[in-house]
Amino acid sequence: MTETPCGPERLLSEFGHLDIYVFDQLLRGRITAEMRVLDAGCGGGRNSEYLMRCGAEVFGVDADSAQVASVRAVAAKAAPELPSTNFGVARLSDLPFPADHFHAVICSAVLHFSKDSAEFEGGVSEMWRVLKPGGVFFARLASTIGVESRVVHLQDRWHRLPDGSDRFLVDEQYLLSITSDLGAKQLDPLKTTVVQNMRSMTTWVLGKR
Repeated sequence: MTETPCGPERLLSEFGHLDIYVFDQLLRGRITAEMRVLDAGCGGGRNSEYLMRCGAEVFGVDADSAQVASVRAVAAKAAPELPSTNFGVARLSDLPFPADHFHAVICSAVLHFSKDSAEFEGGVSEMWRVLKPGGVFFARLASTIGVESRVVHLQDRWHRLPDGSDRFLVDEQYLLSITSDLGAKQLDPLKTTVVQNMRSMTTWVLGKR
């Protein structure tokens, strides 16, 4: 069977497993190949591989050393010129970078594993610290939005979702309060996807003044 020009194999080879909400930011020119980008909680590099291949100066951190080894292997193929030291083990609440260092910070499906509010807010504060004025902060994280009556509170902001998983869940008021405390500009309204009343994921996109 001949592959079509826009078939799934072709798209996968071009963009990998890039989160569609990160892709949206690329389409709108908010994250570009000319930027220095931090993939915070990078995992195996699903959201940074495409940027590597486009020539962006990509850095990544993850708390899991095995994931860091994976993303280094991805980078070695996608962008051999990137030093392996651009990728290392670190927690979001203690980033090994100077202030105002990155044009964009991507943090996808990570913050809802924060152990408590202090760790969540510390991680956001650190990512904000290393972001340049004029830079873009992108986060996608689990929330209670749209499933408020279906989650069971456990402790702090940890809840049990209808799908049986336990997560640190934010809500609209909490995100807007943090946005205000940061002095940030909200680049997009909060956008939430509810998956058949089982879980809810919210996209939070800010600009640093």
